[in-house]
Amino acid sequence: MKYISIFCGSSSGNDTVYAEQATLLGKTIAQRGYGIVYGGAHVGLMGYVANGALNAGGEVIGIIPEFLKSKELEHTRLTKIHIVETMHERKALMNDLSDGIIALPGGYGTLDELFEMLTWAQLALHKKPVAILNTNGYYNPLITMSQTMIKNGFLKEEYQDLLLVDDKIDCLLNKMEKYAPPVNDKWFVVN
Repeated sequence: MKYISIFCGSSSGNDTVYAEQATLLGKTIAQRGYGIVYGGAHVGLMGYVANGALNAGGEVIGIIPEFLKSKELEHTRLTKIHIVETMHERKALMNDLSDGIIALPGGYGTLDELFEMLTWAQLALHKKPVAILNTNGYYNPLITMSQTMIKNGFLKEEYQDLLLVDDKIDCLLNKMEKYAPPVNDKWFVVN
């Protein structure tokens, strides 16, 4: 891995642990020698991740749609910023520039980004590690929902291995570094 895309909230949440972990994630990624690709904003967890990496001397690439830039949400201290037209272009470019994906707590947008990356992995459109930093158990209901999908026959059990989960940053990055994509070219097969 050289670059890791980070998907996370443009809000900070209502517990300081989210901002603390976002800052520490940015710092740790930079200290490990990886660059960050993210949504380009200075607000919420997005800003904390970027600042954590930048303050540790890391490289941070932002990708922001023009309509969000015009609302003055753009982070102005980034290594590089790409201005795109749509949210779809943003996700596609984030995917193109990264070698792995981490989702932090966030709202609908974060879930949209995470599920698109998981779906692309399931369809073998990429072979990157997709991970969740499960701060404060935030994603426990999602993990339970995955088990429900498996139990009810809507998700094959082996697909749950496409999602790496940990609540400790170093452990999560270690899992990503050791990740081996599925070797079965016919993984996406309907029952």
